[in-house]
Amino acid sequence: MNTDLLARLDRIPIWALPHRYLAIIGLGYFFVFFDIANIGYALPAISDEYGLTKSEGAFVAVAIGLLGYSLGSLSIGVLADRFGRYRMLVLTMVLTAIGSFGDAAAQGLISLAVFRFITGMGVGADLNLVTTYISELAPARVRGRIAVATFMIGILGQAITPFVAWALVPHFDFGWRLMFVIGGAIAVLGLLVRTVLPESPRWEVTHGRDESAARTIDAMEQCCREKCVDLDAQSASEPDEPQRGGEHFYRRLTILIAMWFLWYIGNYAFLGDGAQLLADRGAAIGGSIALLAIGAIGYPLGALAALRTVDRFERRLVILAASVVWLIAMAAVGSFAGDVVIAIGCLLASMSLGCFLQVAYTFTAECFSTNIRATGFALSDGIGHAGGAVGVLLLPVLVTHWSFGAGFTTIGLTGLAAGVVALLGPNATRRRLEHISA
Repeated sequence: MNTDLLARLDRIPIWALPHRYLAIIGLGYFFVFFDIANIGYALPAISDEYGLTKSEGAFVAVAIGLLGYSLGSLSIGVLADRFGRYRMLVLTMVLTAIGSFGDAAAQGLISLAVFRFITGMGVGADLNLVTTYISELAPARVRGRIAVATFMIGILGQAITPFVAWALVPHFDFGWRLMFVIGGAIAVLGLLVRTVLPESPRWEVTHGRDESAARTIDAMEQCCREKCVDLDAQSASEPDEPQRGGEHFYRRLTILIAMWFLWYIGNYAFLGDGAQLLADRGAAIGGSIALLAIGAIGYPLGALAALRTVDRFERRLVILAASVVWLIAMAAVGSFAGDVVIAIGCLLASMSLGCFLQVAYTFTAECFSTNIRATGFALSDGIGHAGGAVGVLLLPVLVTHWSFGAGFTTIGLTGLAAGVVALLGPNATRRRLEHISA
């Protein structure tokens, strides 16, 4: 490995590539979060059209998608560690476009399940690779802020989705299909613009592609010189020393799988079941979507909170704080104490999601070395997504056999537990990747 090239890369203190690259990456993120949210709003209409029970609808539309998510993240993550980040970032957009248009055209249970699986593969792999890619290009002192800034473009997809659903699903028989067509169009646009991105020079160095890595680093250094950034001074100011005797790979993997498993129980239960359960409780489908749409304003607010805190405090503490807000939010929704309280609960839930997700994604990528970063992320997030399948199936059971409040409070507690587990991970804020993963 050419350590001189890595040293040159690590001394660059700013985002030294065109800023449009962040917007390009964020557009792909936008689709990912649009798709994660849209199935929950489409599910009541899909169930009505196909005559599905709640459990059947959740299993086919959500659990099958999560299975694809996990397998896609793992398989394409392994390929990304072997063949590079760039090629797989293009492949994920191809898969998501095929899957989303297929979702829109589905004519029955089987075809819907097949295309939800394909969509899930693309979505799962893309979340993995975007975080990995940004982490490897961004400088240590602002890595969190750059990751969150990109994420803010994506999280708008989750904020906008309920308003799109509110306009389409209650008013048109084919409204849920139009939602997937919109998602497919976004994926095609993301595919087209991603072709200009460079390969990760950090990945190239670890695979002996020094000439290509050097060209990218040369361009980044030239950008710094044009902005009058003193590279030598930055290099000398780095105080970090590599960790000695830190956690082993499997210990970190266990911690991160547990964190994501616990978080996704509530995350997917709320997004996948929330509209239907609120409707069953007494709100019309349009009314339940409206409550969630009002609450969705919190997604960019949560991301803004992350932007302000992610490089000022340890990632683990920011993750824990977001999980505390999540518990409060689920208790408010579960109280069913009127539209205002439910809307406030939905707002707090989306704020928690907007803050937790990218901070935790960045933290996950930082915990692994470059040669296995995408694979480690895929195992952590992919296996962790089994919690999402559990949550989607579990919440309706808890609401039915216990109570509405007990069901939502339970998924609030699992979210808090995720924040507590994160405290077991390493220090990561403002540290070089090689020091964190040592």
